[in-house]
Amino acid sequence: MPELPEVEISRRSFAPAIEGARVLALRLGKPLRWPLGIEAARLIGSRVGPVSRRGKYIWLPLVAPLPEDSGGLLLHLGMSGSLAFREHQPPAGPHDHFDLLTDRGELRLNDPRRFGAVVWSPGLDCEPAAKLLAGLGLEPFDPRFDGRHLKLGLSGRRVAIKQALLAGDIVVGAGNIYACESLFLAGIDPRTPAQKISGPRCERLAKALRDVLGAALAAGGTTLRDFKDAHGVAGSFQMQAQVYGREGEPCRVCGTKIRRIVQGQRSTFFCPTCQKR
Repeated sequence: MPELPEVEISRRSFAPAIEGARVLALRLGKPLRWPLGIEAARLIGSRVGPVSRRGKYIWLPLVAPLPEDSGGLLLHLGMSGSLAFREHQPPAGPHDHFDLLTDRGELRLNDPRRFGAVVWSPGLDCEPAAKLLAGLGLEPFDPRFDGRHLKLGLSGRRVAIKQALLAGDIVVGAGNIYACESLFLAGIDPRTPAQKISGPRCERLAKALRDVLGAALAAGGTTLRDFKDAHGVAGSFQMQAQVYGREGEPCRVCGTKIRRIVQGQRSTFFCPTCQKR
């Protein structure tokens, strides 16, 4: 499943090239999670603005010839989606469900499981975008995200700390892989009740989240199966993983075998020696 680093890498890989482009056509394949929400023909002639990201959503602003048609497209990669940007795309295959043809190239969403989405909205502060983004926590590199913010968000939560991180309403970006890696770096057992994480440990965890996500961005994201950026380049963060996917292998710090448990139907990897409750 693409997580925040993979979405941000995808955005960076096509955003500079498509900004300022004029929309020539839009093709829709099989239905995605939600309908587009506007007639495709109304977007022809629009100019693409600066592409941004919020959580795991990509915002593609469009300035249309008619002011009432201006807004943007909110894209989500779902569980298996990927974006590709080329001067000319090959003929659409069975899993290619969205093509945006511009005078600078074609942006395509490929999504075998069709949990992704492309939704038009008049703006980020208007429906449906506002509703979809409303429950998101701070960005991990937001200056406001620190141990104090994390401690306040975890207060009163009896769920395990890893589950609290995955919820995404305190901070975005701590998906399964990166939550496991951050908890290892901070020395926190993923089963620890969230409300019992002390202030100093929250400071360490906030820093660990930023460090791990920063390393993932530098490595081009994580490619476990088929993730590639919009130019077809795979990520390499999986080669740096300390615990994720390493069940039974020795911890690189203490030599203890890495354990795997299941939390909320997701695999959790951790070192039972380095990580304390």
